[in-house]
Order: sequence, then structure tokens, then C-alpha cells
Amino acid sequence: MMHKRKKVAVIGAGFVGSTAAHWAAQKELGDVVLLDINEGAAKGKALDLFEASPVELFDSRVIGTANYADIEGADVVILTAGLPRKPGMSRDDLLSTNAKIVKECCLGIKKYAPNSVVIVVSNPLDAMAFVAKETLGFPPNRIIGMAGVLDGARMRSFIAEELNVSVKDVNAFVLGGHGDTMVPMPRHCSVGGVPLTEMLSAEKIEAINTRTRNGGAEIVGLLKTGSAYYAPSASAVQMTEAILKDQNRILPCAAFLQGEYGVKGLFIGVLCRLNGNGMDKVIELKLNETERKGLDHSIKAVQELVDALKKLEF
Repeated sequence: MMHKRKKVAVIGAGFVGSTAAHWAAQKELGDVVLLDINEGAAKGKALDLFEASPVELFDSRVIGTANYADIEGADVVILTAGLPRKPGMSRDDLLSTNAKIVKECCLGIKKYAPNSVVIVVSNPLDAMAFVAKETLGFPPNRIIGMAGVLDGARMRSFIAEELNVSVKDVNAFVLGGHGDTMVPMPRHCSVGGVPLTEMLSAEKIEAINTRTRNGGAEIVGLLKTGSAYYAPSASAVQMTEAILKDQNRILPCAAFLQGEYGVKGLFIGVLCRLNGNGMDKVIELKLNETERKGLDHSIKAVQELVDALKKLEF
């Protein structure tokens, strides 16, 4: 029997998508298909990336396409299609445009990669994951939103910078929606195994929390044209790797809750175990009063977005 390589499909060949293809190919997670409505952009970037393989010595084939038939049999699909934010825009401003785009992409995924695990990266994240679930009809373990890994990475990088330590020794995560209402969890952060609360003052921690919440907007403000892409794409690929290699990683992801934290039928950022099944399990934490209040606020914001979504024709 021939051994079949894993296949990763990336929908959207913009900065996030093409950089995700780059990380996935370099890590040799499988062959990579980069799909975009702009066929030339997908083919050009894929060819460029494939031509880097003899230099970087990776054996992933990379192809570009505008045809969904080429993603057939993909194990993981990373969905990045949609408009990026511009300065002054919130993620929520993208709601109706990106809902249409995400729906269209999901129809292609449903047809050609019906057994895949889909990682949604398009903004506004929690609402777009909901659109994906409605369109795909996959079981909830196979639709996951990428937000928490990115927000946690931002928080960890800021902590490492503040303490002048290696990022490798900083653990941190956030809960809740991807946006201004996210809930950083400093009580559960550690640096080299030591609780963050013993390493930094409450004021310094709060400043890091605030910078984490505004991490995306900070980059949008600096770039002026477009939004972050290195860290978001790396985060989506970390999730992809956990799934393809059946790693049982504990990562914060937007998962479809079915009663956890008292929430039903919404995608909310929580700690999850990711393995070959996709989002295998939600890890429910005991929250203190402040954290619970923050999470409830975040849930309400996601609910409002989904309610607005239901009123739209998409």
C-alpha cells in the first residue's frame, strides 16, 4: 500500500494565507495547496515557495490554484479568506462582507474536503467560525477558530520583553472572544514555572493585558495598509501541526461550546486539547469573579455579533 502524504489546504493567498503556506511547507507538515480567487497570486506565491524548497531543504510540494477540486482530500484546511482590517476599523466592521466570502469558501470545502478539520482565521473570528459551522454542517470538533494561540503568543512576547527572559519560558493564555473583550488570564501565567503574579506588579500585568487586547490594532496602526500576518499564520500552523501529528496539545482556540461555561451554540475562546480528532476536548477552568465577569462580557459581545449575523442575508 502506498503511504499518502498529509495535505494542508490554505484558502486565501493574501499575507496570512501565503505565510501559513510558508510555515506549513517549511515544517514539512504535508503537501500544501494555496487557493485564491486570484489564480495568478496563488500560483505565483506557491511556485516561489516551492522554489525555496531546495534552499531550505523541505520536501513539501506547494501548488497554487483557483479551483476547489485541487483541495480534494485535504486533512486540514486553513481558512484565511476575507478583507483585512484598515486603521480605525474594528474586526466587527468586516461582518457582512466576510460572511459572504467565508460562506462561499465553505461550500467549496464541504464539496471537496468533507473530512477535513477546518481552522478559521477570517475576522471577525468568532462570528466567521459560526458562519463556517452553519455552512459546512461538520461536527463541532472539526471546526476551530484561531485566536487564542495568537493572543496568547502576543501576551507571552510582551511578558518576555518586560522581564528580559526567553519567550520559551513564558506560558500564558487568554479566554473569550477575539477582540477588545478578550480575557487575558494572568493568574494562570508562569515564567519558568513561577507564577507571573510573583514576578510583576499588578499595574505592569494590567498594562500587558491591555497591550494584548489591542495587539492586532497596534500592528494595523503601524502598517497603515493591512494587518498582522506572521504571528497569526504561525498560530494557525501550530494548531495544524497539533492535529496532523496527533499531539494532544493544550491550546486556546475558539471552540463551539455545548454547555461549557454555561454557553451553548457559540464559538468562544477556551482551552482545548487538539489532536487527530481536531478539537478533542474543552478544558473548563474554575474562574474567579473578575475572570467570570470578563468572560461573560466577552460572550455577550460574541452573541451580539452572531445576532447581527443572523439578520444579514449572506
